[in-house]
Amino acid sequence: MRVGSASHTRQLASAKGHVLRIRAYGTAVVLTLTAASVPAGPAVSAVPAESAESVRHPAADRAALPRPLERLYDNRAASRDDRPGEADFDGAGNSFSADALAGAGWTPGRRLLVDGALVRVPAAAPGRPDNVRADGQRVRVRGRGDAVSFLVAASSPGAPGTQMRARGQVHYLDGGRSAYTLTAGDWRGGPTATKAVALPYLNTPEGTRAERPRLYVVTVPVARGRTLASVELPRDPGRAADLHVFDVALQQPADGWTGTWAASTGGYARVGPWTDRTLRLVVHTSAGGSSARVRFANTFADAPLHIGRATVAVRAAGAAAAGRPRELTFGRQTTARVPAGAQLVSDPVGLDVPPDADLLVSLHLPGTVTAAPVHSEAVQTSYVSAEDAGDRTGQAGGEGFRGELRGWPFLTGVDVRGGPGSVVTLGDSITDGVASTPGANRRWPDVLARRLQRADGRGVPRYGVLNHGISANRVVSDRYDGDGVSSDTGGVSAVHRLDRDVLGQTGVRTVVLFQGVNDVRWGYSAQSVIEGLRALADRSRQRGLRVVGATVAPCGGWPDCSAEVERQRQQVNAFVRDHGGTFDAVLDFDAVLRDPGDPRRLLPQYDSGDHLHPGDAGLRALADSVDLSALVPRAPRR
Repeated sequence: MRVGSASHTRQLASAKGHVLRIRAYGTAVVLTLTAASVPAGPAVSAVPAESAESVRHPAADRAALPRPLERLYDNRAASRDDRPGEADFDGAGNSFSADALAGAGWTPGRRLLVDGALVRVPAAAPGRPDNVRADGQRVRVRGRGDAVSFLVAASSPGAPGTQMRARGQVHYLDGGRSAYTLTAGDWRGGPTATKAVALPYLNTPEGTRAERPRLYVVTVPVARGRTLASVELPRDPGRAADLHVFDVALQQPADGWTGTWAASTGGYARVGPWTDRTLRLVVHTSAGGSSARVRFANTFADAPLHIGRATVAVRAAGAAAAGRPRELTFGRQTTARVPAGAQLVSDPVGLDVPPDADLLVSLHLPGTVTAAPVHSEAVQTSYVSAEDAGDRTGQAGGEGFRGELRGWPFLTGVDVRGGPGSVVTLGDSITDGVASTPGANRRWPDVLARRLQRADGRGVPRYGVLNHGISANRVVSDRYDGDGVSSDTGGVSAVHRLDRDVLGQTGVRTVVLFQGVNDVRWGYSAQSVIEGLRALADRSRQRGLRVVGATVAPCGGWPDCSAEVERQRQQVNAFVRDHGGTFDAVLDFDAVLRDPGDPRRLLPQYDSGDHLHPGDAGLRALADSVDLSALVPRAPRR
């Protein structure tokens, strides 16, 4: 429909078997004459040529054979700053700035990895059609995968901020169909926590306006093992809003790779400033392999990250490598630019990666960096070179590096070739390892990983373990709003980061959900936490994952753990234990950690001393309590 105009369609059947469609948009009328039994071609418009793209595809087009998305484009989203009138994204003359998109690294035709989804920026030049307003069109998408991703934004001039929830269908070559539901944020006021990128301004007929227009990447599951033929876009809901689709892409699992280490981006924080310096970051593996690839992320950023050079090596001690660091390449190039909001995966590099060992990932930043996406609670010291020290990524020795970093900027994952896949632990500070011994790798996921590496031959694969705990994180509400520089690195909510930190992870087979104490401590009801856990479990299971729920640990003695907090915690735990099929298995971490004499509190020998975080002994007890068979899917994931 045309935003802000009344839209009406009438059909008249002629005696010769033709259909005359009369469609009115306010004062404009579109006439299309087609053979009743033949799918119609593009509409012949009675409106001026420059306005023809604002007209919807007629109903007969929707039933036509699937077409490449580019052939369905009927809207112009991006304009040059000096020519804002060449695009009208929302029907009110406003548009994205092509200059701002390019400044963020979102250049025409570029493929971007966003939250584990690979999408393509439309290749159209500014002022040319670059998106389609969804109204039941069938898009040609051929192949097998486990999900389909959409690069989208909604527009609703009368109510910016509205989220559009719409349903469509996936068509398979065998003739079957499956339904999907996607939720797209409004380009001017949708949630920043789930955006792919936000720009500093938009274009209007009068010039630029200091708003932050957004684009979103939304991923929906499809039937695994079946070949897709097409994706039917949602129908126009008939409201004063449009769902704009820029790209539709089939996602395929990373077969042949296992995630061995990972960390979540908790915020976008001030750093340095670092000018022409090298970061040497220390990470600890879970699974081993004969080659590796490394993942970097520019999550939450508004400008590209320039990587001058990067290497990976097995650590000897301190900042020193056990051998010559191996150079990383990106599409066979040694330098790379990571667009704002996107991720980057290196090419595979030959390196014998041991399990349960430290790696050094070195990253040269040739420019000046003042802010970075960070994981703030590494519980590990990493290193940075002196100011203007230049590229030291190839240096094996540790000289010239200082142990100044307590977090992980930019680095989000290491994968190894082969292996059975990975387990993701999604949680808060207890999973993050806060209060464990720094540098000792005694977080409960580390201990679990060592158990898994020793369990081979007893029906339990040697899974990698990916720690996606974020200190201060919550299930249903954001600590960090996902936009701009902030001192809060508690992350967006688990519900908002699931695609990036679970579904987009390499080789993920199982997810363990261990969160909720921060929600109830901050006044959120047990029911809201339960609903959030259900949503996390449902979305994970739709993508074929095994879902394991864990009860919430006690916090009596921590200043804000009141009697009401305890009551809400017990309600959450009652749900987890008797979940009605929400989880495939349950870990009763509350029972492991609580003091039998005072179940509101941690057992003294497990308490780090603050009455909220278990120490090393308590974290080991959690990992040792896990029935490893509970982590194994009942059938191989296809």
